[in-house]
Amino acid sequence: MQRTPILELLFEIMRLHRPVGIWLLMFPCWWGVAYTSSQFPNPWFLMLFAVGSTVMRGAGCIYNDIVDHDLDKKVARTQNRPLARGDLTIPQAIIFMIVLGMIGALILFQFPDKAIAVGLCSLVLVILYPFMKRITYWPQVFLGLTFNWGIWVAWAASGQSLSLGLLFLYLGGILWTLGYDTIYACQDREDDLLMGMKSSAIKFGGSTKPALVLIYSGALFCWSVAGHLAGFHKWFYGGILAMAFHFAWQVLSLDIHHPKNCGKRFVSNIYIGAILFITIVIGKILN
Repeated sequence: MQRTPILELLFEIMRLHRPVGIWLLMFPCWWGVAYTSSQFPNPWFLMLFAVGSTVMRGAGCIYNDIVDHDLDKKVARTQNRPLARGDLTIPQAIIFMIVLGMIGALILFQFPDKAIAVGLCSLVLVILYPFMKRITYWPQVFLGLTFNWGIWVAWAASGQSLSLGLLFLYLGGILWTLGYDTIYACQDREDDLLMGMKSSAIKFGGSTKPALVLIYSGALFCWSVAGHLAGFHKWFYGGILAMAFHFAWQVLSLDIHHPKNCGKRFVSNIYIGAILFITIVIGKILN
């Protein structure tokens, strides 16, 4: 039997064939850069965050697969991952993770010292996240804390003082992540129940759609407050309205019992990240 080339396995376990996670990790970083800039966001910082998000999302996927390799064998959506199917060993995966972590560190060290320190603090969240679904119905909130941490790294790199607006930007990001990852978790609801795992999708059950309305509304409110506190131009709120329409489409067209439907709505959140970034840039420039 022909074995899969090791480089192909690396790309697969990093989920490079499914880049949505890279975008969802990168955009909050870009929001932070745009929000804390004087005018147009620093292109060097944007590039560093783009490359760093690719590398660290890959390292995070490997770490999650190591922690969950026994569980992944029992879930239809994940049973064909390299570790779960046996094409990659745990020692090999650990080596990949260490190499990616070193590359990520080199990228982080291009930022000012304060940003490096803030970035390193996120490792606590990254390490704990895979275990949350074993102890709480809210691992999606923990993912929100982790995936939006780049806002604080961007703030630390900017040299600006801490503002209440940044906190609302971060809180909005957490709610956004709770929403889209609840949709994502709907794909595994039945398998998670059988294995005794927890998620917000299980917690909400048949009330998932009303819950998403409240969650996404909360995100829009937080982002609106962030824009108001920053004194953004009124066109900023046009972006908020566009996101509101997109969120409405997600919720109204969602079928929580249809995995492919859930997957498409989850992926569509790339547009939310992009719209908010562009909206912040426009609000800042026209201010």
